[in-house]
Amino acid sequence: MTTAADQLSRSALLFLSRQSNLKDVATRLKPFRQLASRFIAGETLEEAVEAVKALTAKGLTASFDHLNEAVRTPQETRDEVRQYQRLLARIDQVGVKANVSLKLTQCGVLFDRNLALQNARAVVADAAARDSFVRVDMEESAVTQVTLDIVRDLHSEFGETHVGAVLQSYLKRTEEDAKALCAERVRIRLCKGAYLEGPDVAFPDKKDVDANFVRCMHILLDSGVYHGIATHDERMVDATLEYAARQHLPKGAFEFQMLYGIRRDLQERLAKEGHPVRVYVPYGKHWYPYFMRRLAERPANLWFVMRNLMKG
Repeated sequence: MTTAADQLSRSALLFLSRQSNLKDVATRLKPFRQLASRFIAGETLEEAVEAVKALTAKGLTASFDHLNEAVRTPQETRDEVRQYQRLLARIDQVGVKANVSLKLTQCGVLFDRNLALQNARAVVADAAARDSFVRVDMEESAVTQVTLDIVRDLHSEFGETHVGAVLQSYLKRTEEDAKALCAERVRIRLCKGAYLEGPDVAFPDKKDVDANFVRCMHILLDSGVYHGIATHDERMVDATLEYAARQHLPKGAFEFQMLYGIRRDLQERLAKEGHPVRVYVPYGKHWYPYFMRRLAERPANLWFVMRNLMKG
């Protein structure tokens, strides 16, 4: 049950996630660094590769995510494209079972929509040439529509096996987006969402977010398209398994997706039961905003940091 204190903590943490200038201060605190290392696979590509090798050994697949929400210039967007091309090449070299996740803010969507499409296309084209897949991540609601527009452009060129989208059940528009995208055979990752949004666009109550998640999950599983159900909530996992059984879906008809460092026990249990499980593996020097959003999802983690700070 979500308390008023949890809601306040979550709002504060989401606000702090936007204050990237605090990263240098925060990373001087040892407990903060220790906790961050649980959710971030490292600052370098090779550290992330080693993390994915360990996941692969446990029967899990992965989606690499190079963290960088600080992209401000066309040159920086091109640097991100090269980073992803190196990443796709490294996946081939190492032979791990993994694809990539890409944010359009890394491609320049905040200042040039056409540049963002051009950059995202370069990444998806590289992935398609390697018979791989790019998941275009969803970010704040201000860029939801342009993100889906760009995904549709890429999907029309490269098809469902090479590019997909993410939908967030806390947004009120998501049920209609799910119906439309499934009709177009776009592969979707369904998650709850982790950004600070107003009640005009997002459900403020967790029970409504959960109810929308279940409605959208039904739409995805009925579509005949291979989707990702992204949750660590066992109630949502059970609801998904129950509906899949009711619809007589085989275990390989969809996959569960979870975040690196969160509910490892559940990840491994589902994999042992024969369900495909993909772990979202973030890495990079610009990890602070992502990490703060993970804290906001579970404010108790913040108290872990504070207790350790008080112990010295």
